[in-house]
Amino acid sequence: MAFKEMSEAEVLLLLQKREPTLILSHVNPDADAVGSALALSMLLSAFGVPALCLFGSEVPKRLSFLTKAGGEPGDPAALPQEFENARAVAVDAASPAQLGELFGLFGDRIVLSLDHHGMNTPYAPGICRPAAAATGEIIYDLAAASGAELPPAAALCLYAAICGDTGSFKYSNTTPQTLLRAAALMEIGHFDVAELTGRLFGGKTRLQFRAEQAAGDRVHFFADGKVAITTFPYELKKELGVTEGELGTLVDIARPIEGVSVSAALRQPDAAPVFRASLRANDDVDVAAVCATFGGGGHRRAAGATIEAPDIETAEKMLLDAILKAL
Repeated sequence: MAFKEMSEAEVLLLLQKREPTLILSHVNPDADAVGSALALSMLLSAFGVPALCLFGSEVPKRLSFLTKAGGEPGDPAALPQEFENARAVAVDAASPAQLGELFGLFGDRIVLSLDHHGMNTPYAPGICRPAAAATGEIIYDLAAASGAELPPAAALCLYAAICGDTGSFKYSNTTPQTLLRAAALMEIGHFDVAELTGRLFGGKTRLQFRAEQAAGDRVHFFADGKVAITTFPYELKKELGVTEGELGTLVDIARPIEGVSVSAALRQPDAAPVFRASLRANDDVDVAAVCATFGGGGHRRAAGATIEAPDIETAEKMLLDAILKAL
């Protein structure tokens, strides 16, 4: 089914309608998901529109400084009465699967999708802008086009969104326009950039360190070292007592190793035979196309998917076969 690509003016007309609005974003939310959703909720508040953010899973502790600045997310199972029949806007979610249980609960209410993933499965009208380094850039442009005064807390959230998805402006998706938007947000927010960057990239819990240590022994190399897959089964997760939020860096363990073109992490969130794959490419390999074979997506060099398989070994083989076809 085709969905309309909307202009900024059309999106703003929709957002400015005085209707309570749920803002939905994906499972395992990253800085772009959290920052963009919270900033959009503050922009809607500036329009006089009640808004509440919901995420597909718990916000990681390292991003709690964003929720403290922009507002705590809601509980999908206990919505305030004002939002029980509210419309929904999806942010930074490339497909219905990325929204997890939120799509089953609120999918029929989604009136707008704002996203920047090139490999996108449309499920609502809206804006998909692959040239944007982060969905935060789209929210910034909407705020600028509206003429509304962006609160400093929203500027902080949007800067974190952009900084997170560009790897602190070192990834190839960083453009001159990205840097200009980041500079404007710094002027609005007056936040400590060094402190913010440290929160996004510098700190890790002891549990996260233990998880990375254990995962280091589970890195498997294929294709003469061009492919590295790190596996993390549920049994190991349970043994260490780690949460999903502490496993977000697994894909980066093998990524810096010489000769690795594609680094992948395959983790099992719970006892169900369902596995989450995260892929990063160091070379020009389209990992979004790899993930699309499993119903996932993302960017050419950074993508994710969910794989159903009887066990993690089978899931790893399925993922490897798809990667080898892309090399």
